[in-house]
This record gives sequence, structure tokens and C-alpha cells, in this order.
Amino acid sequence: MKDIILFGSTGSVGRNVLDVVRHYPGRFRVRAISSNENVSLLVEQAEEFKPAVVAIGNERFYPGLKDRVAGPRVYSGAESLERLAAEEPADIVFMAISGTQALKPLVTALNRGRTVALASKEPVVSAGMIIKRLTEENSSRILPVDSEHSAVMQCLAGRSSEDVRTLYITGSGGPLRDRKREEFDSLSIDQILDHPKWDMGRKITVDSATLMNKGLEVIEARWLFDVPPERIKVVIHPEAIIHSMVEFIDGTISAGLFRPDMRFPILRALSFPAVIESDFPRVNFSVINGLSFSEPDTDRFPALEAAFEALRAGGTMPAVLNGSNEAAVKLFLEEKIRFTDIGRIVKKVVEKHSKVNDPSLEDIIASEKWSAEEVLRYC
Repeated sequence: MKDIILFGSTGSVGRNVLDVVRHYPGRFRVRAISSNENVSLLVEQAEEFKPAVVAIGNERFYPGLKDRVAGPRVYSGAESLERLAAEEPADIVFMAISGTQALKPLVTALNRGRTVALASKEPVVSAGMIIKRLTEENSSRILPVDSEHSAVMQCLAGRSSEDVRTLYITGSGGPLRDRKREEFDSLSIDQILDHPKWDMGRKITVDSATLMNKGLEVIEARWLFDVPPERIKVVIHPEAIIHSMVEFIDGTISAGLFRPDMRFPILRALSFPAVIESDFPRVNFSVINGLSFSEPDTDRFPALEAAFEALRAGGTMPAVLNGSNEAAVKLFLEEKIRFTDIGRIVKKVVEKHSKVNDPSLEDIIASEKWSAEEVLRYC
């Protein structure tokens, strides 16, 4: 039986984690759950999974949560996540928080030598070098949960990055793959959030539409697998069956294939190093008409090249890219800017930033904060 601390239990990934736990009651047990502000769903989850601790990130919702749960200890505030990551006993810490708020609890967990199942790409994007160092110094382990990085991990199967010629990160192309750029601003938010393959949270779906999500995944892959940017490529694969491929130096290629269902990489991370049987829908090759691949269109989707540029620049540039993108997407979802304004604003903020070459964690956090504030100047 593995005990799990689940950060972000009410989000899209968090709900899928709990569905996996529901499928395997004898293998996994939820020790703690957290949400930023979704009290109603958090209460429902607490009633079903009986965690020892329930945490709410936004302190404003603490009284309402405290009154509605009986049994678990109730924590509140951003610091409560760090407290859970540091103190609560568990076999695995599952990070399903989106955005920059995942950074501090992740760092805390790694400093304690924890095993972390990581669905939150933003901390590695912003602070990849620091995350890599902490993992090595504390004998911690990061198990990637993004479908692309889970596939890479499975393809590598413990092999050294020196054996790798190229990592291919695939992507469906997102909800705007077949749209002309001139159409982008005429589309409704609902149309942009209508992903053809994945059912995800709002922020990540917008990132998928701009292809920033692929760019962030490239940066994450660089640090998780110690592969330099010139050996990482993005391939558009509309069928979303192959999630990543690894070309080795001998010319052979391994690929990770599974249905576009987050429960597959979640189960692989939770069960690691074991592989356990599932009843989730399988790939059925008899009904697949073909698998197609193409180069990404960086003219229509300039965010992808912007991410590569930030990765090559290093220092605090990825943190600024990440922080400004997160803030700009939030403004778009609040209908305060147009869709194409996201990339325009991110570009301006990144160009204005004075890079710190060898940043501390405090430098990273300050850069993210600065970039989010700077975004407001351009809306």
C-alpha cells in the first residue's frame, strides 16, 4: 500500500489521480489532499477518500472548509503546502498544481528526499537547474506525469542521456491546428478551449492552443532527462497516440504509445517501479487508419520558438517566459486581452528582462513575480 500526498486534488489531473486510486483501493491510499479554493469538491473528496489532512491554499476559504469536514486535520495558506511536503508521512508526493505556485512545495519535497510524481511542469521550466541539483543532492526522485515525459521515461528505461541522439516531443497541434492565424482573434474562448484530443484544465488548454505547452515541455525535458536543447525536437502528431519518441545513437527509435488518457501516465508514476495491469481503454490498431507527423508551424505559433530561445538563453529567462505566459493566459481567460495578445505581451516582457545568469531560488521567484506584474503594463 502506497500513501499519497496529492496537491491539487480538485483540478483536472488531481481528479484523474483520485480515479486511479479508486480503481486500486488495495494499492494506493490518499494521505492528504489540497485545493486552492474549490471547497465543495474538496469536501466531497475528503468524505470519499478519508485523508488525514485537507489543505486549502486560499486562507479566505478556511472557515467554510473547517466547518464542513470532520476527522481530517485542516490546514490553510500557501505555507500549508510546504508543511505537508516537509512533514506528512507518505510514499509519494503528487504535484498536480498548475502554475508557479507549485515551486516552493516541490523544492521542499525534494529537500526532504521525497519521491515526487510531477504533473506541474512550471517549476521545472522556471528553476530546472536548481530542481536538478536538489534532486541529485538529496537522492530524491522525480517521476514525470506529463504524457510526453512519461513516455520518454519509459523509452529510456534507465539508459543514460549519452545514449540519446534526439528526443521527439509530440503534440496534437492543439485546438487551432487547422485554423488560419487571421481567424484566431475571432474565435470564442469556448472554441479555443475545445481541445480535439485531451480534456484538460483551462490554462493548459490555452497553452496547447498557442503551442506554448510544447515549448514548456521542451524546457522540462531538457532538465528531467539531461538532454541539451539542440537534441530535442517537436513533432505535430494529430492522432495523439505516440506521446514521445527517443532516437538512440545507434539509429534505433523507441516510442511511447497509449490512448490520450492521463490515467496511463498517472498509474505508471504511482506504481513505479512496478507495472500493474489496468482496465483503461487500450490502443486498438485495427481501427487506426494511420499515424501522421509534420513540422510545427512557428509562423502561426511563435510561442514554440520563444520557448526554445528562453531555454538557450538560460538563467532567469525561462522563469520570465513562464511567469509572463501564466499571467497573460489568465488575462485572456478573464476576457481582458485577445488571444494573439498572449504571445505579443510575453515577447515584450521577455525582451525587457535583464537576465540573471546563475540565479538562486529567490532570483527565480522574484523574476516570476516581476514578469507577472510587467504583463499588466501591456494589457
